[in-house]
Amino acid sequence: MTDQRTMTNQQVLAVCRSNWEYRGIDDGSIREMLDELASHLEDAVAAGRTPQDVVGDDVKEFAASWARARAPLPRRLLRTAAMVCFMIGCLILATCLVRWTTEQVVSVDDVAFWAVLAGVTVAWELRRGSLGLGRNLAVALVAGLAAVLLSRWLGGDRALFTLPLWAAPALLLPGLPYAVADARGRKSTAPGVD
Repeated sequence: MTDQRTMTNQQVLAVCRSNWEYRGIDDGSIREMLDELASHLEDAVAAGRTPQDVVGDDVKEFAASWARARAPLPRRLLRTAAMVCFMIGCLILATCLVRWTTEQVVSVDDVAFWAVLAGVTVAWELRRGSLGLGRNLAVALVAGLAAVLLSRWLGGDRALFTLPLWAAPALLLPGLPYAVADARGRKSTAPGVD
């Protein structure tokens, strides 16, 4: 393990990049932050200072504090709650389209599935950051399916209430701006084809 007091500029940048990716900061922001930090580090070296003079003795704490400033917890909570609603709305809409109906009968196993899906998604987003829509959904689905099987075994699949089709768009709306921003962010940070 590298002593943090003797880290090079490249090692500091690598630690920061790893920390920011772990925390789910988008690729475009990571590039901006790395460019800004690299500039500061180069200026420090030119002035005869070390990278630790810029970032302090604990590089991981420096990276974590910058990440928190970039995406504070209240903003991440709001985004995560909106995206959970968005995912549930997508599931309701898909179910109605597949079954070709205007109502979704919600049973005990549906509630268990949605609760676990939301819980895993929120916990993962807040702890690890975004995995991307596909991988995040896959992780949550595995946990959700386990909850469905357990709820069927414990409580059966009796109907609790009926959800009309208009509930899906109502749930989709809060997360739509975030989903569009994520899609644009992925598109703008995708490597260009020359």
